[in-house]
Amino acid sequence: KQWYQRRVAITAGITRLAQSRTAVTSSVLSRLEHKQQEALLGGGEKRIETQHLKGKLTARERIQVLLDENSFVEWDQLMVHDCVDFGMEKQHFPGDGVVTGTGTINGKQVFLFSQDFTVFGGSLSAAYARKIVKVMDHAEMTGAPLIGLNDSGGARIQEGVASLGGYGDIFLRNVLLSGVVPQISLIMGPCAGGAVYSPAITDFTFMVRNTSHMFVTGPDVVKQVTNETVSQEELGGTSAHCGLSGVAHGAWENDVMALLQARRLMDFLPSSNKEKSPILTCCDPIDRDLSALDNIIPNSPIDPYDMKHVIRFIVDESDFFEIMPDFAKNIIVGFARMNGQTVGVVGNQPLVAAGCLDINASVKGARFVRFCDAFNIPLIVLEDVPGFLPGTQQEHGGIIKHGAKLLYALAEATVPKLTVITRKAYGGAYVVMNSKHIRADVNYAWPSAEIAVMGAKGAVAILNRGDPDIGKRETEYIEKFSNPFPTAEKGFVDGVIMPSQTRQKICADLRWLRNKDQKNPRKKHGNIPL
Repeated sequence: KQWYQRRVAITAGITRLAQSRTAVTSSVLSRLEHKQQEALLGGGEKRIETQHLKGKLTARERIQVLLDENSFVEWDQLMVHDCVDFGMEKQHFPGDGVVTGTGTINGKQVFLFSQDFTVFGGSLSAAYARKIVKVMDHAEMTGAPLIGLNDSGGARIQEGVASLGGYGDIFLRNVLLSGVVPQISLIMGPCAGGAVYSPAITDFTFMVRNTSHMFVTGPDVVKQVTNETVSQEELGGTSAHCGLSGVAHGAWENDVMALLQARRLMDFLPSSNKEKSPILTCCDPIDRDLSALDNIIPNSPIDPYDMKHVIRFIVDESDFFEIMPDFAKNIIVGFARMNGQTVGVVGNQPLVAAGCLDINASVKGARFVRFCDAFNIPLIVLEDVPGFLPGTQQEHGGIIKHGAKLLYALAEATVPKLTVITRKAYGGAYVVMNSKHIRADVNYAWPSAEIAVMGAKGAVAILNRGDPDIGKRETEYIEKFSNPFPTAEKGFVDGVIMPSQTRQKICADLRWLRNKDQKNPRKKHGNIPL
């Protein structure tokens, strides 16, 4: 009887405890749901409406466009700042102004952060920085790309040096991740002050026209210091950074287009430096008819043509993702596929400055080449270069140093490297543009190729100064040097091919070059002429 009474008492106690815990759990779940709803609203409906009126999506809407449907897993949704100065202890928003986590793009795992301008203007706090650092660390550990959607007014002034320290933590990881996993930045609003250096370190920076701006110091500070009146767009808009400074790699009309193009870019890239260049199923025959390409080079050596037409002729399905299309237009860089395999394309553009290499073109080309080499993407160089651009502006601007960057990048690269000389290959620029002398694997020349120290006119003026029959001497020079045969005879090109054979030849070469294994001498790092 005593045992029975004791059992009844214990059961009653357990029931009361369970009821109490149920009440507590119900309260916790109610609070959790409330906080989650707060986090989803960011800075509130009014601020979201303001964001939309500016033509901008919210941080969460951007993630929905960027990632595969229902793939996003959010981290630290309820994190808040710990600042107690300037009345900040009374202002808390779950998430603290940045949405972080992981998801997939066409099935490929990525980590990302999306800054929320509706919360404290997207300003960065110490807690905010810790959230970003966490996804960066996991991107490194798992070998997955990192994408940053930037829309922030900069450091959170109320937190002082703690906010600046947060930027330092992010910058460090940008540097450590460089060459390990692809890093992509989308500027989708303001990006000012120290905040600009994170996108600057990443591999690709894209902007949105009319709504995104980048600058170290804004128009007001510029006015105070230099008495110069300038608008945000003039100082740090897309026209400034895509066309003049080269800080940004491209721009699109609105948030949706920018995000969709980021998705497209990801398809060309491996997830990390441990993976080889991606290979997709190709439905474009490698031996399709390219006979129209045989007539693309003009009869006159001074007449231009569009190298982009050549690129689209030879790559899979004419699909070319150009990088920095509005900057240094005398050189073309971008991603394409050959028989399904991602390749990096570098080409001189005869339509602009006759395809000459200058300071900006050299820097643009070098940065792209080094990215491809870091992530095992083969390089195809289409060469039509009459030399380096002459003039005091180029010389005083450091063309020697900057031109050496492109030389350094191509010489250092150990990925498969192929070159096709379509027309001119003059002087030092011939060597720089992935010649056999700097370890190119395969070099071809079209019948229209002119490979020489310089053009016939300049050479004859030096060699035959004072000769009354200059015209005849030019003809003799052209017949002797301005053709591909002397170079082919010396083995500096592996073959003279018809333009229509180019696609088939490159696809075949890339196939056997998949097993290429080349290493540079052991060292901490080289000293590229920065």
